[in-house]
Amino acid sequence: MKFRLAGLALLLSACVSSQAAGPDTRAGKQIRQDTGIVARRETDTTHRPNPAPTQRAISRNPEAETRFFFSGNGRLRLAHGHFNTTLDIRYRHADGSYDEAALKKIDEFFRSRGDGRHRPMSLRLIELLSFVQERFRPGSMTLLSGYRSPEFNAELGAAGAAVAMASLHTQGLAADIHLGGIDQRKLWQRLRELKTGGVGFYKSQKFLHIDVGPPRFWEETTSRVSENLSAGNARMFVRTDFDRYGSLIGAALTLHSVTTLPLYVAADARVVNRRGSQPIRLAGTGAIRKHGTCWEVSTPEETYGLTIESVGAETVEGGDPEAEHSYLLLHTCEPRIEKTPLEVRSNPIELE
Repeated sequence: MKFRLAGLALLLSACVSSQAAGPDTRAGKQIRQDTGIVARRETDTTHRPNPAPTQRAISRNPEAETRFFFSGNGRLRLAHGHFNTTLDIRYRHADGSYDEAALKKIDEFFRSRGDGRHRPMSLRLIELLSFVQERFRPGSMTLLSGYRSPEFNAELGAAGAAVAMASLHTQGLAADIHLGGIDQRKLWQRLRELKTGGVGFYKSQKFLHIDVGPPRFWEETTSRVSENLSAGNARMFVRTDFDRYGSLIGAALTLHSVTTLPLYVAADARVVNRRGSQPIRLAGTGAIRKHGTCWEVSTPEETYGLTIESVGAETVEGGDPEAEHSYLLLHTCEPRIEKTPLEVRSNPIELE
């Protein structure tokens, strides 16, 4: 049985979304340009894109003050381009733990402007925006689009907006930001070099699309928004709840841009680095159920989560000599629907 994602992207910036910026899937029968950048330091059933998890993992480790590679000082200051409101909030405590009340205020600020719906925004995205703010010192940061509900996405698409389908905005993983007082093109280029995630430069609309999907970059003329690049799980990816770990046991993983069901993920996966690899065992969460030696994702859900149940003690062959950091390598199982990849690689991680 197949399901397909529906969803679309933005209004003010009608061109932004996560197609070039990331996954994109169509519904249907299948499932101010400023100057001087300042850097202080360097007709079937349709299935809509899975939004961000409804529960966030909250760091409580006093030693883990920054559990993401790209993180700021724990403070975020934004103006809203549509609601005439501002946000100035400290979301992370000095001991590295997160202020849940503050995170909920951020979720509300990032709400879908078409219908007011909101969901937990990715901690990874919040930290990345704080990183940009602290490191590059823009004179201002104005949010043009944060979370967008799949319904609002669809409305934008129906109205003729040039937007992607399986937008990362609908998963709480993306933001469109106008950064005042700096050269946005130079910032775009710098974020490309750092490989922070997806970053798109929209010169005519004067903003950057910033997301925490796989590293990639584009401009208005190269966004390929109309090509439905994520159809058939072609751009499915996985994100861990943090980047730095003392132990991987209990770490949470989320599958994103799942556009076609069913999907089968092997329970046996690996942690890969330059020296070799270690076996890990995955457990499904929510509606994901066991199917032989694999986990079956067959029901459309808001999020598709896995946890690491165990980690093998020995390092074995199968390393990646080009890897700068460790990463998780997941495998899919037969039957693989349409463009479902054989393997899915996580974001880089660091084991302390």
